[in-house]
Amino acid sequence: MARPTPVSSMRNEHWMFDDAMNERIRSTHAPDGRVVDVTQVLQVTRNVLRHIIPNINLSMNGHIDASDDQTNLSAVDGALDALHKICCELSCKCSRGGDAHATTMAIFNMLSSYSWGAKVVLTLAAFAVNFGEFWLIAQLCTSNPLAKSVALLKQPDISEHSQTLKSHFDALSKLINAMFDVTKCIVELTQLHSSKYISISEPPLSTAMAHIHTATYWIIASVVACTGQITGIIGFPIPTLEAWELSSLAHKVSSIHEHLQSGLRLCYERIDEKKLMEAFEHFKRTIETPQVDNLKILQNIFGKEENLLNPDRAEVCINVLRRKHVLLLISDLYISQEEIRVLEDVYKERVSSGLNYEIIWLPIVDRTTWNDDYDQEKFSKLQSIMSWYTVSQHVAIEPAVIKYIRGEWGFVKKPIAVTLSPQGKVLCPNALNMMWIWGNSAFPFSSEKEESFWKATPWTLDLLVGRLEPNLPTWVSQQKLVCFYGGVKMEWIESFTTATKAVAEALGIGIEMVYVGKKNASERVKKITGLIKEKELSRAWEDNNVWFFWNLLESMLYSKNQHGKTIENDVIKQEVMTMLGYDSSKNGWAVFYTGSGGMVKANGEKVLSTMDKFDEWKNLAKQMGFVPALREKLEGAIPRHHCTRLILPSNGGRIPERVQCAECGRPMELNFLYRCCAE
Repeated sequence: MARPTPVSSMRNEHWMFDDAMNERIRSTHAPDGRVVDVTQVLQVTRNVLRHIIPNINLSMNGHIDASDDQTNLSAVDGALDALHKICCELSCKCSRGGDAHATTMAIFNMLSSYSWGAKVVLTLAAFAVNFGEFWLIAQLCTSNPLAKSVALLKQPDISEHSQTLKSHFDALSKLINAMFDVTKCIVELTQLHSSKYISISEPPLSTAMAHIHTATYWIIASVVACTGQITGIIGFPIPTLEAWELSSLAHKVSSIHEHLQSGLRLCYERIDEKKLMEAFEHFKRTIETPQVDNLKILQNIFGKEENLLNPDRAEVCINVLRRKHVLLLISDLYISQEEIRVLEDVYKERVSSGLNYEIIWLPIVDRTTWNDDYDQEKFSKLQSIMSWYTVSQHVAIEPAVIKYIRGEWGFVKKPIAVTLSPQGKVLCPNALNMMWIWGNSAFPFSSEKEESFWKATPWTLDLLVGRLEPNLPTWVSQQKLVCFYGGVKMEWIESFTTATKAVAEALGIGIEMVYVGKKNASERVKKITGLIKEKELSRAWEDNNVWFFWNLLESMLYSKNQHGKTIENDVIKQEVMTMLGYDSSKNGWAVFYTGSGGMVKANGEKVLSTMDKFDEWKNLAKQMGFVPALREKLEGAIPRHHCTRLILPSNGGRIPERVQCAECGRPMELNFLYRCCAE
């Protein structure tokens, strides 16, 4: 087969041509707009080839729809005539052993009025007709007298040479499969012209189309080669090409398929991006436009999925939530059982509080990495322990809505709860913070309600531990010194509790000490809690209270951030960040409180050192009281060297712009920390 010269460049594929050859091919292309139903013709062609080669893999998956053999080329403008001409061209030229390149170009000229997709489909269909006729006679000649007579006149008995020809038919099968794959790609690319989401004049479609003429050439040239093989067998059962030559051509066509497939993938990614953006803008307009009720918003969130699972796990229509206050609980599959338990307590209390709101769980999952075994089990387990509405399947939420949730509501990993009014208005982009802090008192969980609560809430120990330590009012009424402390160094804990109790005894005041653990260190905290109780060093909270205490502090911080508060203008935010900074450091910390003297806090090293030096401020404590004296002593005891850290979980990019050191008040340096804690 005479072949045009490829471009000699390391950056070009071995199937690409030089400019002159490219121009020759393009010069034959003058489409006049005539339409051929290439999808149906390709489907029929596929069926013909699969009957001939049963084990061939000619799939119609992807973006081309499969159909039945119901096409009729006679009704198509010129297509049937073109098909017959190609059949004749292939039969005549290939049987005479003519110039394969000349035959290929002749077919190009014959199909100049058709699109690139129609060119390859009609040529492949013509090959299927010729190959099909040959195979029908070969198959029927042993049982059908007519077929036998035709076979005697037209073609030899190839069964006698079946072993000799096996390698050639195997190579032919691989080439046909590669030809079919490339043909599908060309059809898909030409069909993309009509899409409103992508332009032929811009990448990636313009890039993908750059070599479509070359791909078309190699498909037609491959059809010529395959036809030459078959006509060679008909003339005499010896093929015109060696098996390795067919394999080499199949490799070349497969390389073209990989190239086109890569371009198609980029095109479909661009189309998906445009569709996603269009759906995103539609949802954005819908949720920001005043509605009569919340139903349209909910329908947009779930798209075609109109059913939910209610708290009893029965399937119900989404209409049951119409004109109700709804909280959209948004999380991934790693929402903790503690978060679910605390929210469940608040949710169940709503009935006794006379409140009418519902919660829907919206799981945010990556569909591309979804594991039907592991992820489905996790999804189902979370569903089973939630006492509110859940989606019936993990893909229920529209991708555009997920994009909005991440971009506009700031969801990253930490769960959020978006409040929708009965009219579908977003009252708060994350109501979980105020639910943790004030429970159902914050209903209807609006940003305005949250802000009004903060205006009326001072920084007190009751705000910190009031919901967790029921004995606090009693201790305060008994005028006891109350100390809450944390950390995970047992040596420091023993030294600190011993020294502090000794100071209280020296002053003749009662003291109650409570260990509140450390954030994200549950296993270590369990061991330390056991030792504290065993050695009777102090009281210690159970796991649930420890978890809630630290999440409460984080909720206060995020709530303040949500309202744009800074450490310069908000005392509570400053105090909360100081305590979170204590916990992030390696040492322990402590907070002291008396009803009359207020609060004082310090990190573990400083407070232990101060307790050990009690003799230096003993008289001051007797005059002023323990807390005021300790505060004055601590203010003058800044260590010469300190390293304070503040670790905050990701929260949609809402990171405080400026953070002051809890020890010296200087601005802290911002670094990024990636952490995986097995606990």
